[in-house]
Amino acid sequence: MSATEVLSALDRIHGTVSVIGSMNADYTVTAQRLPGPGETITGGPLQLLPGGKSGNQAAAAARIGATVQMFGAVGSDNNADFLLGALGEAGVNTTHVRRVLGPSGTTVITVDAHGENTIVYSPGSNAQVTVDYVESVRDALTHSTVLGLCLESPIETVTAAARMCHEAGVKVLLNDSPFTPSLPVELVEASDILLVNEHEMAQLLGIAEPEDDDWDAFDWRHAFDKLRGFGFEQAIVTLGGDGSVVLDGTADDPEHRIQRIAPVRVKAVDTTGCGDSFMGTVLAGLASGMTLSQSAELASYVSAYAATGYGAQASYGTAAQIREAFADASRRNGEALPQKPRGVGTHVVILEFGLISRTEQLGRQACRRFSKALRIRNWLW
Repeated sequence: MSATEVLSALDRIHGTVSVIGSMNADYTVTAQRLPGPGETITGGPLQLLPGGKSGNQAAAAARIGATVQMFGAVGSDNNADFLLGALGEAGVNTTHVRRVLGPSGTTVITVDAHGENTIVYSPGSNAQVTVDYVESVRDALTHSTVLGLCLESPIETVTAAARMCHEAGVKVLLNDSPFTPSLPVELVEASDILLVNEHEMAQLLGIAEPEDDDWDAFDWRHAFDKLRGFGFEQAIVTLGGDGSVVLDGTADDPEHRIQRIAPVRVKAVDTTGCGDSFMGTVLAGLASGMTLSQSAELASYVSAYAATGYGAQASYGTAAQIREAFADASRRNGEALPQKPRGVGTHVVILEFGLISRTEQLGRQACRRFSKALRIRNWLW
């Protein structure tokens, strides 16, 4: 499937999404490299950017067209208005976000010249998202098609929200991040879909990671059997720069129950929040009636776009911006992606793919052009 065809799905985003969890003020500084233990290095100007895994996921879904409600808590500091304002600008409904005494959630982020980062998280007001709060917003929370959850809020709150929405017929997507290997049984039973990266999957299921990080040769059928035994019939396992794998026991065709999703390679300037952009897109896709694999394929493009800008929410694009960026590249270099082959085996295509990089820092935008190889891998079972 071509880039144009994949991105045409953005025209069909219309569903309703609820997200409950964290909102953080991200204090971000760039440096040539990340400091080692006990080391002090010089960085660039300190930036204050809106973040928090749940807030990011909500913003990403809203920017591409979903109707999104955010649930959680901000503090009594200046960051509270900053965070709510950023979500509102992205199109997220924050009517039910609670204000509590004390600081809002914060993170301290360092980004190196290659776009890699380190993050320290201070929960602040996010720790005050209680079960009682969830009960108080029951009607609004369950008034959606899909619920997005991560683990930056108290686990008992996450579990209560999952149970409440599951019982109301709302599809629940759980992102086990920050990672915990001991998910409560009740949370697993109330969650429909799991989203983890490859290392988290291995730890969660107690299986060995492949030697030399070779996930191409990994036994995904065995992993899927273990996952189903754990309690999940559907999951997405992200592989960083190598795309993702969709495991879907509900697929009618057995050949579609394990699907490899191609990566979209770009020159990343900051990977902060890209995983959240991926999840937000999956939430929007599922809420709009797309399959899990269709949602993940679209998410590969949306999250790749996010990697070309600084910050989390500040780097997220609208449907029009994302479509235009890849369309520009297609016009300069020909069709960005070839028609996906039908058949058995592995097909690898290497193309030069030009893209416009966006940098959004405190409301200023700078553009630079670059060219980077886009590698497409299609694994057909």
